Amino acid sequence: MNRRIILSITGICLIMLCSSWGFFAHYRINRLAVFTLPKAMSGFYKANIDYITEHAVSPDKRRYVDSSEAPRHFFDADHYGKKPFEAMPKKWKDAIAKYPKDTIIKYGTVPWAIQYQYYRLVRAFKAHDTSGILNASAYLGHYIADAHVPLHLTQNYNGQLTGQTGIHALWESRLPELFADHYNYYIGKARYIDNPLNEAFRICKATYKRVDTVLRFERILNKTYPQDKKYELVQHGKKQISDYSAAYSQAYHKMLRGMVARQMRASILSAGSFWYSAWVDAGQPDLDKLIATPLSNEQKAKLQQEETLYQSGKALVINH
Repeated sequence: MNRRIILSITGICLIMLCSSWGFFAHYRINRLAVFTLPKAMSGFYKANIDYITEHAVSPDKRRYVDSSEAPRHFFDADHYGKKPFEAMPKKWKDAIAKYPKDTIIKYGTVPWAIQYQYYRLVRAFKAHDTSGILNASAYLGHYIADAHVPLHLTQNYNGQLTGQTGIHALWESRLPELFADHYNYYIGKARYIDNPLNEAFRICKATYKRVDTVLRFERILNKTYPQDKKYELVQHGKKQISDYSAAYSQAYHKMLRGMVARQMRASILSAGSFWYSAWVDAGQPDLDKLIATPLSNEQKAKLQQEETLYQSGKALVINH
């Protein structure tokens, strides 16, 4: 099945979603990651926070014009046996020596996509390339967020193998859109990552451990929940479509006991940490010199308010 578009089948219609995590969550993850950065970086990233936010979804949009993009968003670990992270070599050259390259691409390359964007960001920092820094940062944040989504780590990515078709959109889009304004986002300051590829695989391994819970809890809920109350008409843009009901979503969200919030927080810290580490590895260039247009006092005040909200665990609601 083509993974460029996830089809969420509700029994009434097909809902085509164009984004992993949903655009909403990607925007929020990249934006809040800016507030994890040290002072020497934060001025530049705050001056460009709207770019970092808006382009958080560029990799998803790219999938529709670049056929090689899709595999960079997932890694079907269970294709490689019961102990996939022992079976799969971390280094790309070792991986394609053990498995056919076409097979690895078919089952996803997100850990290597993270590594590639990391070193792309390092090069951009060294070159003092403002556009390159912003673009690589936005893409890197996206792939890191994707690696924190459990259904991006399994062949059963949309529940299609277990009669749960649609669970992908339920977990990563419907739940954040309904409940993310109530999450506590504060995760502290970015930390240095000494081995980006190892860290990318560590994230994937930790996320993979949550796959069974994501699928099993929804199966349990579905068996006992009144089927006539599972879906409802929901306004998406200018259209009304059939989607998981708010009540069903709330019941599932409660069973997960904060998993979505934890994965969003982890994504925020990881994105900031990868950006910070790339800057350190590039020799800590002076980013203040790259600020094209200094922030006005009004903009500074608004960002300070937003950062204060973040430090209290909250997020400013931004409409896109």
